[in-house]
Amino acid sequence: MIEARTNALLARLMLIALMAVTLLPFLSMFSAALAPSGTYPAGLQWPSDPQWGNFVRAFELANMTKLLWSSSLIVLGVVPVSVLIATMAGFGLSRIDKGRGKWLYLVFVLGLTLPFEAVITPLYYEVKALGILNTRMALILPLIGLFMPFSVYWMRAHFLNVPSELGEAAEVDGASEWKQFWLIQVPIARPAIMSLSILLFLWTWNQFLLPVVLVQDPEQRTMAGALGAFQGQWGTDVPLLCAGALLILTPTVLLFLIFQRQFVAALLQGSVKG
Repeated sequence: MIEARTNALLARLMLIALMAVTLLPFLSMFSAALAPSGTYPAGLQWPSDPQWGNFVRAFELANMTKLLWSSSLIVLGVVPVSVLIATMAGFGLSRIDKGRGKWLYLVFVLGLTLPFEAVITPLYYEVKALGILNTRMALILPLIGLFMPFSVYWMRAHFLNVPSELGEAAEVDGASEWKQFWLIQVPIARPAIMSLSILLFLWTWNQFLLPVVLVQDPEQRTMAGALGAFQGQWGTDVPLLCAGALLILTPTVLLFLIFQRQFVAALLQGSVKG
């Protein structure tokens, strides 16, 4: 009994330590954002005269309203299409015989090992050849393709764990594959689809590398990508830069607070082997 209590206490202390390490940079950034504009805050300390107006000034200077609109358009262009294609492809791969479909599944698995940095140069020339460079489509189309390996792997893992008896019963009732998919499989897959949507939203909203390389106009980038231009213009004003960074982080924090349970389910769903 004593040993169990000791282990539980140590586990709680470790969690508290991890929380402190995680929150410390954000607290330091928040205190720096409240320092007088043009100063250089010295570490984690609460300013004697908090300048809450720094957040208003950063919101205006960075054109946050346009950035919110641009990020929302990119998210709406990436997430629904990616989830739809991945759901259909995952269902199809789960129904293909392993002998015939193994090579096709391995293509998606290999895609998981491909980092964005490895394809950014050829992707730039491909987007330029298509004539969509410096537009939001230069971000939407590549992100759909780059997210597809993980998305298909995710949905296939879910469909492999659905009892085959459901599909067999639907076939006996005369349901076609298409009806099975929309009327039976998709409703069952709602938790997996919701989890995937949350993850793709976070990855799209926080995308930094592709917007900086493929789009020159900061107002057509994601909010995280626009931070590069904001930093280049106001990099010497540390409080203003910290305030802008916190404003950019706010939507993702709110999303996490609203969908905490679904986000945890997303992490657990990713651990399922298919």
